Amino acid sequence: MVSSWFHLNHRSGVPLYLQLKEQVKTAVAGGVLKPGDRLPPVRELAIQLTVNPNTIARAYSELERDGLLSSEQGRGTFVRAAEPLLGAEERRIQVQGLIDKVLVEAFNLRLTAKELSELWEQRLQAWEVRLQRGEGED
Repeated sequence: MVSSWFHLNHRSGVPLYLQLKEQVKTAVAGGVLKPGDRLPPVRELAIQLTVNPNTIARAYSELERDGLLSSEQGRGTFVRAAEPLLGAEERRIQVQGLIDKVLVEAFNLRLTAKELSELWEQRLQAWEVRLQRGEGED
């Protein structure tokens, strides 16, 4: 069941809709959710996660706006086919910005360049294994 992959932490300080949004993105990136997979209806998932339906609707809406999901009236919400919405250069620029944020955090935590490089390699290898197996989060 798709909804069993989602777990919200009500105490984390991170808005619940953002937690759900990131978990859906991770499930798609990791191959747990594939193009064409149907997500649980808003109300059903809201009951299972004990949140307001508006929380689920907001996450779904933002993911749809981002091009990851599509909604079909009367049918549900589905994972869209994996087609990049941005060109190669735009994708590179976005990822560079994300990498810069990680670097700032890592250096503020006093990680050395060597430690950061080792951690990057470990995480990259773990993702490759997950993608090969079609598994979800660690």
